[in-house]
Amino acid sequence: MAEEVKKLPIGIESFEKIRRDGFYYVDKTGLIKELLENWGEANLFTRPRRFGKSLNMSMFQYFFEIGCDKSLFDGLEIAKDSYLCEQYMGKFPVVSISLKDIDANNYETARSMAIKVINQEARRLQFLLDSEKLSEYDKQLFSVLLQPDMDDKSLFYSLKEITELLCKHYEKKVIVLIDEYDVPLAKANERGYYDRMIDLIRNLFGTVLKTNDYLYFAVLSG
Repeated sequence: MAEEVKKLPIGIESFEKIRRDGFYYVDKTGLIKELLENWGEANLFTRPRRFGKSLNMSMFQYFFEIGCDKSLFDGLEIAKDSYLCEQYMGKFPVVSISLKDIDANNYETARSMAIKVINQEARRLQFLLDSEKLSEYDKQLFSVLLQPDMDDKSLFYSLKEITELLCKHYEKKVIVLIDEYDVPLAKANERGYYDRMIDLIRNLFGTVLKTNDYLYFAVLSG
């Protein structure tokens, strides 16, 4: 009987979809071990275009995040390291955002698109609104992150506040994953609003890095 030919995952960036739906997958789970063994509070992964950075970020998220389906990693390289999997797989809250779609002709539009990115992640994590470990004030702060018209202060502190609230809810430090941070900066440089965009990115990331609520801060770029 001929071996079944797997489908090519053209344009698919979801690790879960590729693994569940039987697409061909080049095993890059060794990057998880690389991240953990070359430990640093803030980590930058630079890879060439079309390397699969977004897919790798999705892989990181599915490996670390509390409630993950561990069977997605069956038969992959990382599963051979039982100690590492026992210590880290499915053990941490995760914040995961991608900036790759922030492609705008002016700062105002780019800022609005950045807010949409935060809105999307806040919606994914809106179970925090039902957390018994968060105060009403905490929940009010989180509710602001669901709104499309947040001011600069709320936007700049948004990742910090999401990280803090996840840490408080789970009583565990958070893994923060940022994909394609350089895309909005490159677009801003091309179109004349780089200084304003770099200020936004510095504030967005910098507020998180000044806290003690995250375990790893990983940035992927090309």
